[in-house]
Amino acid sequence: MIRKIKIFLEMIKFEHTLFALPFAYVGTILGAVTENRALPTWAQCGWILLAMIGARTAAMSLNRLIDKAIDAKNPRTANRAIPAGLLQSAEVILFIVISFGLLFWAASQLNRLALELMPIAVFMTVIYSYTKRFTWACHLVLGLTLGLAPLGGWVAVTGSVSPAAFVLFVTVALWSAGFDIIYACQDVEFDRKEGLHSIPARFGIARALGIARTMHVVTLIGFILLLALTDLSWWYLFGTIAAGALLFYEHRLVSPNDLSKLNAAFFTMNGVLSAVVFAFTFIDLVVVRSW
Repeated sequence: MIRKIKIFLEMIKFEHTLFALPFAYVGTILGAVTENRALPTWAQCGWILLAMIGARTAAMSLNRLIDKAIDAKNPRTANRAIPAGLLQSAEVILFIVISFGLLFWAASQLNRLALELMPIAVFMTVIYSYTKRFTWACHLVLGLTLGLAPLGGWVAVTGSVSPAAFVLFVTVALWSAGFDIIYACQDVEFDRKEGLHSIPARFGIARALGIARTMHVVTLIGFILLLALTDLSWWYLFGTIAAGALLFYEHRLVSPNDLSKLNAAFFTMNGVLSAVVFAFTFIDLVVVRSW
C-alpha cells in the first residue's frame, strides 16, 4: 500500500500543488481583509488546504485516467503509472472518490456558498481532460479551472463574490492558460498526428508563444488592477513587479527553435512566481499591518 501511494503521488505530481495553493491563500487573505476587515482563522486556512489537496488530487488523477490511452502512445508520457501498469484504473478511481470526498467534507466546513459552488469545481476538473479532443481552447479551460483556487479561497472566508474576486480569478486563469500553452509546445507533432487539439498544434509554436505572452501581459494588468480594487499597497506592487520579471524571464527561456529549457520555464518559474505573489501579499496585508 505504501508503495502504491508513493507511485500515486508521483503520478499526480503532488509537489506541483505549489502552483495553485499560494494563489488560493492569496484569495483567502485578500478576501478576508477586503470584505471582513480581519484575517482568516487558522481553522479556515486548514479547511482550505484540505479542499485544495482534494480538488487537485482528483483533477490530476482524472486527467491521468482519462488520458491513459493517449499517454500510452506518446513517448514522453508512456512511462506514466497507468500506461506503464504500475497502477490499475480501479485503484486510481478509488483515489479519485476519496479526493472528491475530502473536497466535499472541507467545503461543508467552510460556508454554504462554498458547498453550493463545489459542483462547478468538480465539473471543470472532469471536463478539462476531454477538451483537447475537440477544441484548441483547452488551455483556457485549464486556466479557468486553476483560477477557481483563489476564487474558492475568497468565497471560503467571505461567503460572497465581489468584482475584485472576479479579477483575481481571471488573472490567475490567464496566467495558467499561458504557461499551459508553453508546455503544450513540446507535443505539437504528436497532437497533430493523433488529431488532438491545442493552440500550438493549431497555430504553430511561434504564434502560440506570442499568444502566451499576450495572456501574461494581461495577467500583469490584472495584478495591478487588484491594487486599485482592494486594500493592497506598495509591498504588493513590489511583488507584482517581481512577478513581471519572472514572466519575462520565463519567455526568454523558450523560443520556436529552442524548447530545451521548457521544463525550467514551466515548473520552476511558475512555482516561484506563485510563491512570490503570495509572499508579498502576506507581507502587505499581514506582516506590515501587524507592526
